[in-house]
Amino acid sequence: MNQNSNAGSYRVLARAYRPTKLSELIGQEALVRTLTNGITSGRLAHAYLLSGIRGIGKTTTARIIARALNCTGADGKGGPTPEPCGVCPSCTAIAEDRTVDVIEMDAASHTGKGDVLELMEGVHYAPAASRYKVYIFDEVHMLSEKAWNALLKTIEEPPPHVKFIFATTEIRKVPVTVLSRCQRFELRRVPAAELARHLSAIAEREGITVEPRALGLIAQSGEGSVRDALSLLDQAIALSEGPISAELIQDMLGLGDRNRLIDLYEAVAAGDAKSAIIQFGKLFNDGADPITVVNDLLELTHVLSRRRLGIETVSSFTATEEVVGRCRKLAADQSLEILARAWQMLLQGLEEVRAAPDAHDAAEMLLLRLASVSDLPPPGELARLFGRGDVELNEPVTPIPEPTLLHPETAPVSLETADGRLTGAGPVSAPMPNSLDDIISLLRSHGEQVMAARLYRSAHLLAIEPGRLELRIEDETPKDFFTKLQAALTRNLGETWIVSLGFDPGEATLAERDLALHRNTMERLSSDPNVRGLMEIFPGASLVDVRLANKLSHEQ
Repeated sequence: MNQNSNAGSYRVLARAYRPTKLSELIGQEALVRTLTNGITSGRLAHAYLLSGIRGIGKTTTARIIARALNCTGADGKGGPTPEPCGVCPSCTAIAEDRTVDVIEMDAASHTGKGDVLELMEGVHYAPAASRYKVYIFDEVHMLSEKAWNALLKTIEEPPPHVKFIFATTEIRKVPVTVLSRCQRFELRRVPAAELARHLSAIAEREGITVEPRALGLIAQSGEGSVRDALSLLDQAIALSEGPISAELIQDMLGLGDRNRLIDLYEAVAAGDAKSAIIQFGKLFNDGADPITVVNDLLELTHVLSRRRLGIETVSSFTATEEVVGRCRKLAADQSLEILARAWQMLLQGLEEVRAAPDAHDAAEMLLLRLASVSDLPPPGELARLFGRGDVELNEPVTPIPEPTLLHPETAPVSLETADGRLTGAGPVSAPMPNSLDDIISLLRSHGEQVMAARLYRSAHLLAIEPGRLELRIEDETPKDFFTKLQAALTRNLGETWIVSLGFDPGEATLAERDLALHRNTMERLSSDPNVRGLMEIFPGASLVDVRLANKLSHEQ
């Protein structure tokens, strides 16, 4: 019979269908098994700590434990049982909140040491009519430090007739000294499928017809909380004038038309920025909040990603067959890499929309950004294209020479630049050098790495001609540096060379020249549309270096 058929005595579903036995708890198999074994074997803890999200059943479980410990059975001769009879004086008194042996305290409103001491005054007195005195503390993490200290000794060594049950949504705020003295249970979120089955059973008992997809939406919106899901079902029953449909739940939850959101997503995915802005404008004019729209797009991206992997999910985007069909097609057209990119950009954009002075404008710019990268390849493929040189930049770029660590007989040896990078010059192109680059290449090709590195880093060229080289060196050099340099040039070029020290400014060092070239290249690349598009794929990223495309291709 319908429990709530009499309107005058109506109770909300969350109270009318509150579990009274451990076996009636849903989604908490580990807790039920442990408590059942403990009560059956008589191995009872003196303190229990129940944690979990709001509405998951912490206080309900605490009351079930209190009943289980105090139940005497229908004949008055029973002992502690995981299945309280519900008819003995103890069970009925606890159910009706009229026993002095089960004391509940809301720690959120009684946080001080005085509140705890007042409550603890009766600890040492025997129960009035029950087997155990049970103290239930709700939202126990709200207790002050002094209140915890007042409880600590009693929790550690309570009288044999006293049991403590603590409930909290913030277990990290409970002192470790208390945690170590309790048997702990983490109440899990109830899976959406299991919650939907629970709602279906209740709807059937209430004589209410609810579409399966509507139940799925309610279960998902409950986010694992039984109480929240039942409250939504209550609201849907009050709103409906007959069978409860998925469309009614969508309207009730403010989910809007999923088809229109898919239209928006398709426009963005196709790179049609104008259509995306028009679609968003229609949603906005119909009352959709920009932040909600971005959140919905995130949800849709997640649904598409799971469907791309072949994993079904309960979502507002699976409420109707039409929407499911469209999601299936849209998922088939998107790679996982592109979906991951969209998720990252939407997540970053959500923060921007929240922080922007005008959320509408910020959401529009986010949609434009998404549409602008729609024709870019997936991130991994884009990186490979850059590596092979298949992506052309608007301006020619002269990158810094890359390091090469090879034997002198085959190629130049690497040098360290002023900014800590490695660079290399090409092989000697003429028997007689006519620049400092040629001198350094000659030295490197003949194994004079240290000497070449010093010239690259510190030498300012003043003059060069066959047989004569004049330099200014910035840092201190060994006394025999010029003698050794002169000997190396004479030995490797086959004629006498004179190397002299000058004091004019001269040309910039090669390290300074390459650093300036690097900065110029970075500036040009930063303003290139192709590179800007790549940066959009990874919000918050920055260009930090430039490498030769043929070098990257060779490394791959």
